[in-house]
Amino acid sequence: MSGPPRDWDRELADIDKAIAKQGGTPAQPAPVAGPPGRGPGLPAGAPVRRRAVAVTWFWVLLALALAAALPLWPYERSCGLRLMFFMGATAVTALIGLLGALASWSNRRGFAHVLSLAVILWAAVIGLREALPRMGYAKAVRTWTCEAAPAPGPAGPQAPTTQPAPATQQPPTPQSAPAPQRGTPE
Repeated sequence: MSGPPRDWDRELADIDKAIAKQGGTPAQPAPVAGPPGRGPGLPAGAPVRRRAVAVTWFWVLLALALAAALPLWPYERSCGLRLMFFMGATAVTALIGLLGALASWSNRRGFAHVLSLAVILWAAVIGLREALPRMGYAKAVRTWTCEAAPAPGPAGPQAPTTQPAPATQQPPTPQSAPAPQRGTPE
């Protein structure tokens, strides 16, 4: 690559002359596909369709409703299958929040986007509050599965080894004796 040095000013001037001979301004770039809901080729300042805005708010409001319902979960969530259902509901809430965040981002709805991000954060806090003690990150250690009751022996349930003392019967005292009824001989 040795040779005379190139004169860039002269080469750029030749390019400018060639563009001027072609007749005017350079060609406009082809429109690119925009985000979903805007349609392909619409410029950034184009109005968003009403349907896209309605779908965005549907996802955001559904995520908010699910996030509000998580603390009101009606079942026990200490262990076992009910805990798994609760964790699944938490994951679904975070997923719906993510869909709301994506829809609000693509349709340029700032307030809806902030609400969706808050739902994702809230679902993460609720889920981690149940998961972290089961992973050893808390003082109180919990388990994912429930403790199984001891299995009965081959002869059925075991009788207690110590018999309770028999209750002693005391004869009724005169204060606690039933009162005689009227019209009956004593």
